[in-house]
Amino acid sequence: MNKLKLGLVVMTMAAMAGIVNAGGVGYIDYVKVIDNYDYAKQVTKEVDAKGLEMQQYLVDKEKEYKSLDTPLKKQSFEDRVSQEFKAKESAYIALKEKREQEVYNKIREAAKAVMVEQKLDAIMDVRGVFVGGVDITQSVISKLKIMK
Repeated sequence: MNKLKLGLVVMTMAAMAGIVNAGGVGYIDYVKVIDNYDYAKQVTKEVDAKGLEMQQYLVDKEKEYKSLDTPLKKQSFEDRVSQEFKAKESAYIALKEKREQEVYNKIREAAKAVMVEQKLDAIMDVRGVFVGGVDITQSVISKLKIMK
């Protein structure tokens, strides 16, 4: 009987120690972080500018196409422009993915730093949290401003 009581006391103490040491879960509003992160805004402008360049390219090529007078010239022009546009589109997609990954990595780095500072066990996006957790959005935004 004493061994059972001793075992229960030891288990209770171990459980309590685990609860005391648990840091909890933090969460961030990723969209809010992006909206308040100057580097993310800069990347968005850069990617949007490349998108506008592609649109302007198509407008210019459409004008050229209308000025062609024979079906053979039009077909040749279409083939050439199609290949050029595919190359531009691939470059645009590669740029967009690269820049988005850079932004994500910087935000992740800041979130990890905040997680360590606040002794949290994990960080989630706010959309994955139904109840509970600690909102660290502003801390991550502040950390990003310091990190530059």
